[in-house]
Amino acid sequence: MKNCSDETYHIFFRNLASPLRISIISTLKKNPHSVNEISKKLDIEQSKLSHALSLLNDCHIVNVKQKGKQRIYSLNKKVILPMLKLIDSHNCDFCPNKR
Repeated sequence: MKNCSDETYHIFFRNLASPLRISIISTLKKNPHSVNEISKKLDIEQSKLSHALSLLNDCHIVNVKQKGKQRIYSLNKKVILPMLKLIDSHNCDFCPNKR
């Protein structure tokens, strides 16, 4: 296991602390989507969405593939989906203020 600094954790969890970025992650849980599709689903302007996607991509939380003129985003299912399941399980078992 690599030795990570506190700053590394801060960067990663800051991505998960953003309501917009969590909405993007939730949108991509089942299927990949283009920026336009995500924008419509979340009712958010594309420039704000593109900035959030760039931050998620920089941290490899999402993957991006070019398909013609479209950029198709998908969730890094190898790492992020198991982490989300762990968080859900932890929340159900231990967090008293469930929403």
